[in-house]
Amino acid sequence: MGKKDNFDEEEMTVEIELTDGTIVNCAVITILTVDKKDYIALLPLNENGENEDGEVWFYGYKENPDDSNEEPELIYIEDDDEYEAVADAFDEFLDKNEFDELIDVEE
Repeated sequence: MGKKDNFDEEEMTVEIELTDGTIVNCAVITILTVDKKDYIALLPLNENGENEDGEVWFYGYKENPDDSNEEPELIYIEDDDEYEAVADAFDEFLDKNEFDELIDVEE
C-alpha cells in the first residue's frame, strides 16, 4: 500500500499516484459538495513539503458509508464542465474563508 497516515502533523495529507507511476504527497485543503457530489481539493507538495506553484488539484471524493475506516476513493474528473464547476466552488470557498493570502490562485 505505501500509505502513510500523518496524524502527528497539523494538516492531513494523501498520496496520489500519477499515471506515470510518480507518487505525489498532497495536503488536503477541503472537501466540497457540488451538484450533490463530493470533491476534494488537494495542494501538491514537493519533497520538502512545500507547494511551489500554487496549483490545486481536484478529484471526486467518495467514502464508503458502511466502513468509515476504509480509505476514501479519489476519482479523476474527466468532464471539463464538471471540473469548472468544482473550480468555481473552490474559488467561492477561498473567498468565504479568505485563504487568498495563503494560496495564489490564478484567474
